[in-house]
Amino acid sequence: MSVRLREALREAAADVPAYPVHDRAVRTARRTRRRMAAGVAAVLLLVALVPLVGRGGGPGPGPAPAGADGPALPDRIGLPVFGALHATDRPRLGRASVIFSGQARGLTGLLDENGTIGIVGADTDRYRTYEVGYEAPVGESVLLSPDGRRIAVPGGSSGHPRVDLVDLVDGVVRHLPSVVPGSALTEPAGWAPDGTSLVVRDTVPANPEGGAHLNVLSLVRLDSGRAVRLLEAEQLPIFGSPVAFSPDGSRLAWRIGDKVLIAGTDGQRISSFPLSPDTGLAGKGAWLPDGSLALVGRDPGTDRWRLRRADPATGRDLGALELPAVTGVTTIRLLGWRPDGSALVVAYRPEPAAPARFDEPMEMDQRTTYGLVRSVAVLALVPGAAAPTTVLTAPEQVLAIDVADNVVHSGRIRDADPPWGVGGRFWWWAGSVALLLLGGLLARRVVTRARGVRG
Repeated sequence: MSVRLREALREAAADVPAYPVHDRAVRTARRTRRRMAAGVAAVLLLVALVPLVGRGGGPGPGPAPAGADGPALPDRIGLPVFGALHATDRPRLGRASVIFSGQARGLTGLLDENGTIGIVGADTDRYRTYEVGYEAPVGESVLLSPDGRRIAVPGGSSGHPRVDLVDLVDGVVRHLPSVVPGSALTEPAGWAPDGTSLVVRDTVPANPEGGAHLNVLSLVRLDSGRAVRLLEAEQLPIFGSPVAFSPDGSRLAWRIGDKVLIAGTDGQRISSFPLSPDTGLAGKGAWLPDGSLALVGRDPGTDRWRLRRADPATGRDLGALELPAVTGVTTIRLLGWRPDGSALVVAYRPEPAAPARFDEPMEMDQRTTYGLVRSVAVLALVPGAAAPTTVLTAPEQVLAIDVADNVVHSGRIRDADPPWGVGGRFWWWAGSVALLLLGGLLARRVVTRARGVRG
């Protein structure tokens, strides 16, 4: 290479600006950290916001405020979405209008029955779930309080049975231990109209071997825990189901075997009377405004069911109520009375593949078992009408339903739009997985850079 060429190259190199290697590396590292922090913040924001705005999780950060017209019955219910929020999750549901159970998707576990309860908000289509752990039909073993604020659920173990009171407004679960020594099972049986007392049904082993049992019915004051013993008897197929309080809360009626018993809240027996086959106490709304009792009965040789009046003092049949009969069902259960004098009942549609015939005599408690029912609906029996009016429909395999008394008494029905898609818990799960993946990528990057520096 000539001297002139070397001088030319040296001069050209001197004119080239120096590359700021260190400054560029620092800026690149800072930019990478900023992007990583922004990604983490975006994921956290997504996790926090999506459950609140997603269609499956509920529209607001707190309990839905009461609408201008107050609580109302939805004209249809759907199934809990995948990842639905639980009753104790935030945001709180607030008061409920309806609870339901069965064997449909979202109401059972992946492998077996886990007794999931679906819960619908008082005036909006906000859904929640609560897991009992085993098959527990609502309206029989799981009860919604008259104001829709609490759910009474059997809980505990055979050694320490209890009733769990799930507050849907504040998310607190209160444990109500059995009031009967030696009880193996405690279940709610009926709410007092003001929600201050609960009738509970206990099953107690009568001998050390557990070959025989006693049933005990008690009225428990929720503020003090004080209990009044209503009845103790040998175990019967039907015991304290249903329990119906008079509107003023001073008397309660319940069925035991083939009889109806009536007592005061002090436990003093007032009267009792026998029931004919395929006849029973109509439901929790069995007391009529005039002080008589409503019984439910099947016309012989048919699957047609009617509500009849009976004298609570003697059981004397006072004739059928001027309400339409319900046909094509296993039975009906009376929820209560609306301001226009119509009755709201749960109608149990039979399972077509069931081996039983429902136009023949059958124990009343068997008529609502899950294996014999395909679906349920809520019907309005309007005085003088030719046929019942369907006011709430449910998907197949929703097999039991309960409605808050204040919703029944309001007489209001709203157009429903049940949730779809996925619920709030799904987004929390998705966000958690995303954070784990993001953390793993960040850790891998740090390790890789550390190895590069050491190398």
